[in-house]
Amino acid sequence: MIQPVVRLLAALFLAVPLWGCATAKTVQPVQPPSFALMEVAGSSRQWTGIAVARDGRILVNYPRWSDNVPFSIGVLRPNGMVSPYLGPELNRWEPGLNPADHLVCVQSLVVDDEGFLWIVDAASPKFQGVVPGGPKLIKVDLAANRIVQTIRYAEPVIEANSYLNDVRVDTRRRVAYLTDSGSGALIVTDLATGASRRLLASDPSTHSEGVTLTVEGRPWLRPDGSTPKVHADGIALDPAGDYLYYQALTGRTLYRIETRWLRDPKISEQELAGKVERMGQTGAADGLLYGPDGRIYLSALEENAIKALTPGGAPVTVVQSPELDWPDSFALGPDGAVYVTTSRINRGSNPGAPYGIFKLIRLP
Repeated sequence: MIQPVVRLLAALFLAVPLWGCATAKTVQPVQPPSFALMEVAGSSRQWTGIAVARDGRILVNYPRWSDNVPFSIGVLRPNGMVSPYLGPELNRWEPGLNPADHLVCVQSLVVDDEGFLWIVDAASPKFQGVVPGGPKLIKVDLAANRIVQTIRYAEPVIEANSYLNDVRVDTRRRVAYLTDSGSGALIVTDLATGASRRLLASDPSTHSEGVTLTVEGRPWLRPDGSTPKVHADGIALDPAGDYLYYQALTGRTLYRIETRWLRDPKISEQELAGKVERMGQTGAADGLLYGPDGRIYLSALEENAIKALTPGGAPVTVVQSPELDWPDSFALGPDGAVYVTTSRINRGSNPGAPYGIFKLIRLP
């Protein structure tokens, strides 16, 4: 259940992170913020992905990281409630059910430029390993509210510890690009044939940098005290579909590669690795989005902030607020507005305040 909230939040802005980024060299002057935050909704249950349909409907997903997940995908109603999208049966999962016919553990959602919804089912509940037959990419006709295509993933494209994380779709070339944050790789899928290839699995660009993230002033550690290693996670595609941007969650370096190389089945892995471009240190980020203004937005989880990067430039903080407690995934609204979820992953199973959905409001 969601309590409806519509209020503008005071957006705190500092050009320097609250705790100091490991890569920061100089102190920049304080600048005015570019955005304020409008809180759209809050939930007592953890969500990660968000998508906004052309008719303004907001859809969210709840990854099955705990037993407190009544359904995987929900649609936000005008009264603030969330109801299961595509019916309760598809959203139901428990061991013994056919994973091919149910949503096992949905990680992300995206609406493409033709208005179709794409659902990424990582099928690794509680991160306990891939359920065979479960990993899939689902295309949904939002006008008819029905599934029109399902692409399934299996070995060797998917490994036992894989975790399909995020997706971007090139509708012109009919290609989907996904990140595997569990084992570290990019996955390229031909949407016409359903054929997929696992790429850059041995390249440092798709793997954790082994850093310990600091969130809300505390190191982010597993319950046993070890440092999480989360590989290629956030992903962004430029409007022309020519460049793919990606970054490991436990890393602070953004990379990109021309998509023509990812689509070339004849190029060797060694040659492909040579096509990867290092964009520089951006800070730790979970979600990425290529915005309508030509900038790449990054959810700066160590700084309770959103950053924006102009290719060839340096990242700047455009909004910063305590309300952005682990900013997670982005979505574009039909009017070009940017939405972001907070998943509060750093707080484990006892988050305290609700998980949020926020809309970025550009300031004059």
